Amino acid sequence: MFNRLIKPLKTNSFFLFGARGTGKSTFFRSYLLERTLVFDLLDDETFDRLLREPKWIEEHCKQKKYDWIVIDEIQRLPKLLNLVHRMIEKYDQKFALTGSSARKLKRGAANLLAGRAFMNSLFPLTYLELGEAFHLPDVLRWGSLPKVLNLETEAEKRAYLRSYGLTYVKEEIQAEQIVRKLEPFRNFLTVAAQMSGKVLNYSAIAREVGVQVPTVQTYYQILEDTYIGFFLPHFHRSVRKSQIVAPKFYLFDNGVKKALEASLDSPPTAGTSGFGELFEAFFIQEIFRLNQYFEKDFRLSYFRTKNGSEVDLILSKGRKNVLIEIKSSERVNEVEVRSLARVGTDFGPGTQCFYVSRDAQERDIEGVACQPWDLFLKNFRDV
Repeated sequence: MFNRLIKPLKTNSFFLFGARGTGKSTFFRSYLLERTLVFDLLDDETFDRLLREPKWIEEHCKQKKYDWIVIDEIQRLPKLLNLVHRMIEKYDQKFALTGSSARKLKRGAANLLAGRAFMNSLFPLTYLELGEAFHLPDVLRWGSLPKVLNLETEAEKRAYLRSYGLTYVKEEIQAEQIVRKLEPFRNFLTVAAQMSGKVLNYSAIAREVGVQVPTVQTYYQILEDTYIGFFLPHFHRSVRKSQIVAPKFYLFDNGVKKALEASLDSPPTAGTSGFGELFEAFFIQEIFRLNQYFEKDFRLSYFRTKNGSEVDLILSKGRKNVLIEIKSSERVNEVEVRSLARVGTDFGPGTQCFYVSRDAQERDIEGVACQPWDLFLKNFRDV
């Protein structure tokens, strides 16, 4: 059992969204130790009963007072949110609501309780949560879903991750009838895994999958809505103009990525381009998670100059910009550091520049803070 960084306020009802397998149900069992009543909508009998009799929940509360009512996978019955809303108002009842998809809730005009329930997200385990159990080569290969960390053999990990994609398609896509034709979407998942961390070319992906460009764009939106990945837009001081340049898209976990692209049998080897891509993805996933856990409210983006130079990650908030170059090498490349320093100068005064790598030595070169990647993550709360 790992201690999670997320700490939802217990003074108020709340949502907890996250991809399947991130440990939402396990989290509740350890976090809500008060009198708790749980309704699991993945259980067919519970789902069928609440589909026919939503007020079954209210009847429980009349018989016994509970501190918390947990409804797992609320997106399966969005209409229950009207009952939740009324019970919060009438009985001052607190609810904890989990979901692995926001698609039905956002597109079905579901009652999101108008601020009566705070929003939270849960992700695969972070470096800070894993502590001494963290092992970089394993996380790059297998990812950090809680179940994977509890499996002992490579065969078990391989089997679990290979089944993850099938379960996702069956329970999240097929069961909720999100797409009409499953075969193109299955093909798309493989391509999306191969393209994870790269600038998106919707036309090329559409040709490879055999669908239209708007369909590919919808598929990517489905991945975001079901917490399987996130967009990393191109930086521009204007949010509107940042949308002109194609974004990148990162899958939420490297183990799932490798399973979907059928590369689990190939361990990442330090010094190769594949290792570098997985390391960059891992670091950006970590920042994406910590940004939400610590409520830093940074806008994440990447930046490519006209001459082809690229900054892997930019954290923006107001007029503050933090430029981060991410390298998997064990030695700082001073040429790359000086290039980053020049780009940072163009961003104006007050811009912070970091070069994070596997080099254990911390130093400053032309105003760029060169740090071990793990030190940056440990100090991220103070960035």
